[in-house]
Formats: sequence, structure tokens, C-alpha cells
Amino acid sequence: MTPTEVSLRSRVRGCLLGGAVGDALGAPVEFMRLTEIKSRFGPEGITDYAPAYGRLGAITDDTQMTLFTAEGLLRGYVRLGLKGICSRPSVICHAYLRWLLTQGITPTAKELEIGKDGWLWNEKTLRSRRAPGNTCISSLMAMKRFTADRARNRSKGAGAIMRVAPVACAVGRGDESAAREVFQLGMEVSWLTHGHASGFLSAAAFAVIVHALLWGKSLAAGIQRAKSMLLREDDNSETLAALEMALMCAQEGMEPEPAIAMIGEAWVGEEALGVAIYCVLLADDFTSGVRMAVNHDGDSDTTGLLVGQLLGAMHGEETIPTHWRRDLEAKEIILRIADDLSDYPNWQLGDADQADKIWERYPGW
Repeated sequence: MTPTEVSLRSRVRGCLLGGAVGDALGAPVEFMRLTEIKSRFGPEGITDYAPAYGRLGAITDDTQMTLFTAEGLLRGYVRLGLKGICSRPSVICHAYLRWLLTQGITPTAKELEIGKDGWLWNEKTLRSRRAPGNTCISSLMAMKRFTADRARNRSKGAGAIMRVAPVACAVGRGDESAAREVFQLGMEVSWLTHGHASGFLSAAAFAVIVHALLWGKSLAAGIQRAKSMLLREDDNSETLAALEMALMCAQEGMEPEPAIAMIGEAWVGEEALGVAIYCVLLADDFTSGVRMAVNHDGDSDTTGLLVGQLLGAMHGEETIPTHWRRDLEAKEIILRIADDLSDYPNWQLGDADQADKIWERYPGW
């Protein structure tokens, strides 16, 4: 299962670690204009970790929800293997409700019994409120059951695309049919909270691009796969237009400041996708890519996270600077989840002793 000379395990680690590094780099400037960023950090903008949430290398809700997406996917796999039946979006919904509890918020429906089990729930590092998005909070608060239904709102915020990368990591094949599975599940996971097509289609397209990179395909091939799948969906115009804008800005060699301003501030899904693709196309390496991604007027931590995920999936964990990995909050948690996403196809669920241990880590509900 090695896509190229860079192992799949290194790419999955690179994706989740790289995303968290980009998230942490952008966290201190998430709500700042570019002029404010340059005024505080100098003409190059922010180039290294700065204090946020009381420490250097702090992650935000983007990485928290990414981890709970991964946990839900793994629980779904365990449930299907041991119980023979599973709705993956419903199990992921349950995981998101556990995340909601870590934020000190309880769903309105008192009859919902949210399982407080599994190892991720017990990680106190994740129990900090890091500016979670209003749509994610309100949609999860309103849940009346563990549902795979499409959210009844018109939100296309970046709260869907920011958390969807584990879907790409959890589909253990690299062919076209696997990419279609990634796209469909990416939509289903996203519309748990975001009802506007540009919110869930941008997330699904991003997951397909990540999936292609994990399996050693080029960024261009991943983008083409995503576009071909978007063309089959209704209400695809905004997401396709954002991709085309990103490609045009990169092809014309536009400088980041005017290009990102043209693509958008990335508070909504299609703009976040466009900014991420533009930055990766222009990046010389991981460092330059994430720095480019966080220095703009908009949602800096989300664009940093998306670019970090793409570049990490493309090149593997070894290309992420050592000091950024070393000082990253929750890095051991992230690595454990990443390794489980790599290893789960080899879990021996037919072995009773191993199955019991795996169920304890990822109870299948």
C-alpha cells in the first residue's frame, strides 16, 4: 500500500500534522486584517508560531473537529466490522456531539445519550474552546438524533471544509471508485452542519484532492478529479468558479496579496478551497505554502490548515519543519489518530482479544 517512495503512513501523518501546524500558525491572526498582521509582525507578516490561547503552537476548533471526524470514521469501521451494519455519517454525527460537549455545550434534545467513551474523549488537551464556528455549534445543538440528514440552513461557511480531510485518509484505495466514495462521504459528513451546496461541495472536492495526493497523484490530477465530480452535482457554480479563479491566479503568476483578495477571505467554503489551491500551486515548500496561506485578511487558521493538509499529504511528514512539529499542541494525539487511519485495514477484528481492545479505543457507536 505504498503509493510512491513516500509511504502512505507518512502522507497521512503529514496531512493531519501539516494541517494542525498551519492551523496553529494562523491561530494568532485569525481575526486580523493583513495590515494589522504586518503592523504587528513586520512586512513579511507572521512567519512563525506566536502566542494564542495561552501558548505557542495552539490548535483551534479546526483541528479539534478534524480529530473527531477521524474518530467517527474509525468507530464506524469498527461498528461495521463487528456489528455488520453502520451509517458512517450517523456515527460521525455522534462524534461531533462529543466534541460539542468538550466545548461545554449540551444539545437541546435532552433525550440524546451521547457516549462519553473511547480514548479521544479522555484527552483533556482538546477540552478548550477555540473560537468554534456558529454554524457548527447551532447545527449540533439542534440535533434531535444521530442523523445523516442534510442540515436545514443555508450556511456555506468554512466549518465543513476545515474538518473533512480524514475522509480522504480513511478510504484505503486510490482508484476512481474510491475517489467517488470520498466525494460522497465528504458531502454527507459536511451537510450534518452545512446546508448550502457551496459549503458541502467545496468540502467534498477538497477531500477528493487530498485523497489523490495521498495516493501519489499530482495536484493537477486531484483537481481534475474533483472538477469532474462537481460537474455531476446541482448548484456547483460557485465551487467550480473558485477553483477556476485559483488556477487563473496561479497560472498568471499573481502575487499572493492581490490574488487571495480576488479569490476571497475564505470565511466560506468555496473561497477557502480556492485560496488553498492557489497557495499550494505557488508554494516552493511546506514553509512557504503555509506562510502564504495565513497572511491575508480572512480566515487565516482555516486556510493555513487546508494548505498544510495538502502539502503534508503531497510530501509526507518529514517535510514539515522539525520545530513546528516539536512545539505543536496535541501532536501526540494527532499522530495516534493518523497512525490508526493508516493501520485500520490491518486490524484483526476477527480475533476476539484484539477486537475487544479495538472496541475499547473506538466503541462502534
